[in-house]
Formats: sequence, C-alpha cells, structure tokens
Amino acid sequence: MRVLIINTSERTGGAAIAANRLMEALKNNGIKAKMLVRDRSTNEVTVVALKKSWRRIWQFVWERCVIWATNGFHKHNLFAVDIANTGTDITGLPEFVQADVIHLHWINQGMLSLKDIEKIVESGKPVVWTLHDMWPFTGICHYAGSCDKYTTQCQQCELLQHPHHKDLSYKIFGKKEKLYSKANITFVACSHWLEGIARQSALLKGQEITSIPNAINTNLFTPRPKRFARQKLKLPEDKKLLLFGSMKITDKRKGIDYLIEACKLIAQSNPELSKKLGVVVLGSQAEQYASLFPFPIYQMNYVSTEKELVDIYNAVDLYVTPSLQDNLPNTIVEAMACGIPCVGFNVGGIPQMIDHLHNGYVAQYKSAEDLANGICWSFSEGDYASLSEEARRKALNSYSERNVAMKYIKIYNQITGDNA
Repeated sequence: MRVLIINTSERTGGAAIAANRLMEALKNNGIKAKMLVRDRSTNEVTVVALKKSWRRIWQFVWERCVIWATNGFHKHNLFAVDIANTGTDITGLPEFVQADVIHLHWINQGMLSLKDIEKIVESGKPVVWTLHDMWPFTGICHYAGSCDKYTTQCQQCELLQHPHHKDLSYKIFGKKEKLYSKANITFVACSHWLEGIARQSALLKGQEITSIPNAINTNLFTPRPKRFARQKLKLPEDKKLLLFGSMKITDKRKGIDYLIEACKLIAQSNPELSKKLGVVVLGSQAEQYASLFPFPIYQMNYVSTEKELVDIYNAVDLYVTPSLQDNLPNTIVEAMACGIPCVGFNVGGIPQMIDHLHNGYVAQYKSAEDLANGICWSFSEGDYASLSEEARRKALNSYSERNVAMKYIKIYNQITGDNA
C-alpha cells in the first residue's frame, strides 16, 4: 500500500514533526509512505517538495493581504487565521497518482487551497485528514479559545478587526461546508479532547471521526545517564533542572508567564528547594525572559536534530508545559519517552497524556499556584524514580511507532478495502 502524507513543512512545527514521525513509523511497519511538502529541510528520499517558484511566495503573501485588507489594513491577528484561498493542485503529481491513500496533515499558508482539497476529493482517492488543531472544522481560526460558534455557524469572528454577520469567517465556513457535503474524509484527531470538540462542529456532522496519538521512536527517545547529558551540554550537575520549551518563547499561548509566577511562588514558599532549582529554556527569544526568573536560567537555541533533543531531555529532571491551548504536545511525548515526568495545565490533550500523580502532575488551568504545587510535589512528595518509570511506560504503551502505525493501517485498510 502507498500512502502520501501531505504537510506544509517537513520539519518545522509540531504538526510537521508528527507527520514526519508517522511517515517513518509507517515505513517501519510495511507501508510505502512518502511525504509531500512545500518546505523541505532534509535530503530524505521519501520526502518530495513542490517545485520552488515566486508564485508560491506570492500565494502566501496574497492570503495574508486578503486577511490584512479584511481587517481594515490592520495587523490584527494576521497570522492567527488562515483562509486557504491559494495553494497548489497536486493531483497531477506522480506521487499523488501512485498513492492508494492521501493523508492530509497541516496544509495551511499556501500549501493547499480549499479548491485544491476539493480536487483531491474528486479524484476518488480515499482521504484521511489528521487534525493538529481546530482549523479544518472552524471558519478561519486554529484555536477557538472560548468561542463555540463553530458548533453552529462561524460569524462575527473575534479574531477579525471588524467582525460582522457575513465576515470572512462566515464566508470560509460556507466554503468548507460545501466542500465537506460531497466529501468522504476520515478525520483523525491527535487527542481525545480534539476528537470531542470536532464531533461538536457543525462542519463535521456525518463525517467519520476518531483519535490516534502522535508516534515517537522510543528507541531514539530513551532514558540515558543524566550526568553525561549534563556534561555534554555544560549544565550544572548539582541542580534540579526544569525544562520549558517553545519555538517562540514569547508566544503567550505557551504560558511562560505562568511558569515565571510559579517559580516566584516556589522561591517564597520553599526556599530549600529553590536553592537547588534551575530552569533550562529551549527556544528563540528566551533572553527577553531570563531576568524575570528567580532561579538560574540556562538558555538554549531551538535544536535542529532529534539526537540533540534527546540529550536535553535526559539532562533535566522535570518538563513543565504551562501551555494555555494545546492538542497533544510532541514535547510531552518526547519527555516521557526519555523517562522525564511532566507538569502541565488541565487543558486540551494534556490530561490525556499526564496521568495525575502517576507519571506527573496536572495543575488547575491558569493556576500558577497549582503549577508551583506540581513542581514541588514532583521533587518532594512524589516518588521520583516511580514517576520516571511510569512516564517511560506510558510512552511505550501509547506512543510507540508500531502501536500508532497499526492504528492508521487499520483505517487505511477500511477505506481502501485492502489488507496491508
């Protein structure tokens, strides 16, 4: 069986990493999988890039221009929404023609337009679409926050500068509604949380929806001696290190302000522990926040290889993710596979991943105080060795390449009538 995975980027962003790992998992379990991307970053033979041209750059710019003009030429949430008005018709590519299954992932910012997706559907090839955020079933947003208009009809979108009854969200919602009315797409959410809200969407009524977590190579992401990892990264061996990571540290959705507040609370209430704590901050623009932490900060640029990432996870004691909106973060899967307990808010797919007081701590949403409690509990009241073992066990049982690949293969078999 041949599967064509489609994503805007090969390696940049959580969806790209998840799609790339799924390709490897499928290949390792007997499926001939290829990945079609706009932005290629390796020389991997099974990754195919669209031909570079000024037209593709213009497509991206044009989409932003339409959103900008709609906002009255303000930059209001210019990159928080997508309208998929431009893209590339891929149905004539050899990789598409040869494929038995077309598997869509994150296809925004000029990769595929809604018309391009319509052509894919009209080709008659079975289509699977993995949901990495809410965009496929909202009007234009990737995360709806407290808005629930996607359950009925998107309009008066709060992300637009001048929302009204027939605004851009209303128009794109209508286009998606028309597309899905004649499409037979199997939607796969990466978390039970996203599956649940996808089922509430007016756009996906009558569509097949299920959930399968992201895969990870548990042979690569595995526990290693902490001492050697710290020596390699020049990190102190006498500290208990927390890890916070984001492609862009300044992204408020990742919740670094709550982590800073939690650290200040620990410094006030638990001086003995605070003397031992340090924070490893992984990602760009971390220097803007370095002076705000009460503990020593060890800044690291966002790494480009997974081997470097494995070293970082094994060098720390606890992964903290104060994210305010998230689906099924790859970072939690990666940390757990390395035997690192995790602390995060009770939001999105996080409580599905962290089993409270078993392999980490699930804090009350937007509570810096409870986030601080979780960090302290992990180092004092919790049995750290047991937390670490259970984190690794959860990764092996839930996110291993074979487990995830076999779930997808079952779907491919059902929609093609084959027995791969």
